[in-house]
Amino acid sequence: MQFLVIQTAFIGDVVLATGIIEKLRQFFPSAQIDFLVRKGNEGLLADHPFLNEVLIWEKNKSKYGHLLQLLKKIRTTRYDKVINVQRYATTGFLTAFSKAKETIGFDKNPMSFLFSKKIKHAFKKGTHEIERNHALISAFTDALPAKPKLYPSEKDKAKIKGYTGKKYLCIAPSSVWFTKQYPKEKWIGFIDQLPPVYNIYLLGAPSDKALCEEIRKKALHPFVINLAGHLNFLQSAALMEGAVINYVNDSAPMHFASAVNAAVAAVYCSTVPAFGYGPLSDKNLIIEVREQLSCRPCGLHGYKACPKGHFKCAVDIQDDQLIQVLDKVQV
Repeated sequence: MQFLVIQTAFIGDVVLATGIIEKLRQFFPSAQIDFLVRKGNEGLLADHPFLNEVLIWEKNKSKYGHLLQLLKKIRTTRYDKVINVQRYATTGFLTAFSKAKETIGFDKNPMSFLFSKKIKHAFKKGTHEIERNHALISAFTDALPAKPKLYPSEKDKAKIKGYTGKKYLCIAPSSVWFTKQYPKEKWIGFIDQLPPVYNIYLLGAPSDKALCEEIRKKALHPFVINLAGHLNFLQSAALMEGAVINYVNDSAPMHFASAVNAAVAAVYCSTVPAFGYGPLSDKNLIIEVREQLSCRPCGLHGYKACPKGHFKCAVDIQDDQLIQVLDKVQV
């Protein structure tokens, strides 16, 4: 049996889709499972023990030319099942013309009329994204979605070993979207209330390095270390796994924590957990503004600025809400 799973969206989407790999492996232990991602996200699946091959779409370089090259490769493999987690025409094109025995995707994909099986996609309150994804394979597995999982290698773990000698917290302060990002001044205020028994590690991509450095410099806490851009995806996940708690926004690092079952506190500003992208770790806590704001949530995704101009969903979160989380995980 040969499977191809397609998810060429953002980092967090790929992490959540790894639950499909886990479930396929459970029911088809000898199957060949391949996974297609966009260029830049392949590091999430490096040395994954259940994957045969990670296919890469160079979306930002010769987008359609490389898409046709991928299609040729996919058609040559003749997969038994192609499972498309995305709802966009480009991946729908790959799925529909893959020559697979069965093609499966969501009904919202513009090419779904050409799929063997199309699954209804709906944002229902209380339904997590891993449940929506699992609907694509439930007919030939079971009714229970598998949690996402990442597999840091021994080299990844060796890379972060020097940071783990003392109790530590991880903070991933950035987000692609302004309205999903807890403000830097609020992070600094919180950090300054943390006891010096902890090292504080700031995590993020190379593009987050400047933000993390500004937080580090302005914070009064004596043990704040900026690791943004110094660790890859799996190394960051490995470090998060050993943290007392990880503080994150509604963003990719939250899903990293879920994928290694790390204790996590997710700060929600403009979005809400009910959208179905919340943390899945055994120890997970949600931090959000106490007041019921009529403007929240203002949309499924974030915005570059608060539509109302006040950003109360973030600025009205109190430092004590973040501190109380630390007390809870140590009980």
